[in-house]
Amino acid sequence: MSGHHDEGHTVAGWTGSLIAMLGTVAAGVGVVGWRPGIWLGLILLVASVLVTWVLHLAGWGKPPTPRSPDQWRLSTRDLSVRAGHANCLGCRLAGRSGRSGGSGGSVREAEAS
Repeated sequence: MSGHHDEGHTVAGWTGSLIAMLGTVAAGVGVVGWRPGIWLGLILLVASVLVTWVLHLAGWGKPPTPRSPDQWRLSTRDLSVRAGHANCLGCRLAGRSGRSGGSGGSVREAEAS
């Protein structure tokens, strides 16, 4: 599979993008006449950020660095997030420092520790 690279497709990313898209559509409908759509859209946009963050912290996201090829599948959970990813704002906001080796290693590395 040479030529492939880590595009960052994760459950957290797809779910957050879908909710944000629905929020954008609702806000757009609100602009053209359905006034509750603006508020619904804004609520969905905020929810998309929170849902993406929670899924990332549950291991369904990815570290801010490229992952190894064995981590590219959508169904692969990142267990290294428990310690926090190095240089990850989401992990830092959750109080996970990323200093104890949680730099985005593979699941096997996280299970070994």
